[in-house]
Amino acid sequence: MLIFTASIGEGHDLPARTLAAQLRAERPGVEVVTEDGLAPLGRVVNAISAEAPRFGFFRFQWLWDLGFWLFARFGPTRRATQALLVRVGGAGLLRLIRSVEPQVVVSTYPITTEVLARLRRSGALELPVVSAITDVAALRYWAAPGVDLHLITHPESVDEVRRIAGSDASVACVHGLTAAEFLGDRPAAEAREALGLPVVGKLVLVSGGGWGVGDVEGAVEEALRIDEVSQVVCLCGRNDELHARLARRFAADQRVRVEPFTEQMPDWLAAADVLVHSTGGLTVLEALMRGCPAISYGWGRGHIRLHNAAFRRFDLAQVAGRRAELEPALRRALAGGRTGTDAFRALPSAASVVLAAAGLL
Repeated sequence: MLIFTASIGEGHDLPARTLAAQLRAERPGVEVVTEDGLAPLGRVVNAISAEAPRFGFFRFQWLWDLGFWLFARFGPTRRATQALLVRVGGAGLLRLIRSVEPQVVVSTYPITTEVLARLRRSGALELPVVSAITDVAALRYWAAPGVDLHLITHPESVDEVRRIAGSDASVACVHGLTAAEFLGDRPAAEAREALGLPVVGKLVLVSGGGWGVGDVEGAVEEALRIDEVSQVVCLCGRNDELHARLARRFAADQRVRVEPFTEQMPDWLAAADVLVHSTGGLTVLEALMRGCPAISYGWGRGHIRLHNAAFRRFDLAQVAGRRAELEPALRRALAGGRTGTDAFRALPSAASVVLAAAGLL
């Protein structure tokens, strides 16, 4: 098995890691190779993809909106970009695939997926291609004609995948692109004890995602306005500057706890009464799996605008477009409480579907 990721965020690396672990667990002895799909696409694509988030997330946010419109929303420039990606990076990607000689190729990064799909359509690539989609919407590049199988994490995404890839596109809603712990039961009291949190009182979890972006500080301040909230935990991801700034800002407030990047998200979401998250994606999915109500707030740029529209349309999460909307949203979420679900346990595993695509089941 060859899995392509992109080391520019946990939204791609985490699904690659968890899928690899699930494959090995379900088919002992299977060889799983994980590669950064950006490297074989060439220096230009690699540089743009790796550096764009640093500018778009933190410095010139309007560039992220412009880039998303040009390369994903506006048809002529999108199609030109997709064709150019194959010309620039197709040969390098094929060389890497041939060096590994896998039975199936899985991609967790949309740009790599688009190139693989076009190589598959042209006949240059004869292996099955699987796209592992972890976003709920904005699925250009994630979905494409030529992909043999689209794995999705939200059943609500089926229609969009088929609008892009074709009405006959193969789509499977699965679990296994997030940590297995999210499928298990974890009492809030146990999770809080493991994390050193107070057992009594409401807990608001504020997350800026792996990059630590958005109005994280504002979200903390709004949560503190609610008297019944005894603890606000701020997850800063890998943004050391944000972590240091918030640690100084709230040093004297015992109700605030500031955390760096964490591997304990199953426990944090079991312990929390509500999640405030800036970038949609996997963290909102993980909150849904834990039954923790989620609010999207703080960074409504580019593809996140479409995520937010989908959250509203499918009633998956509340969306606070402005800071003034956040406190009322928090109060509604806290009043509504947690909503457990067994729906995700009933889904097939991503590994089983991939193994079937490779002819190993």
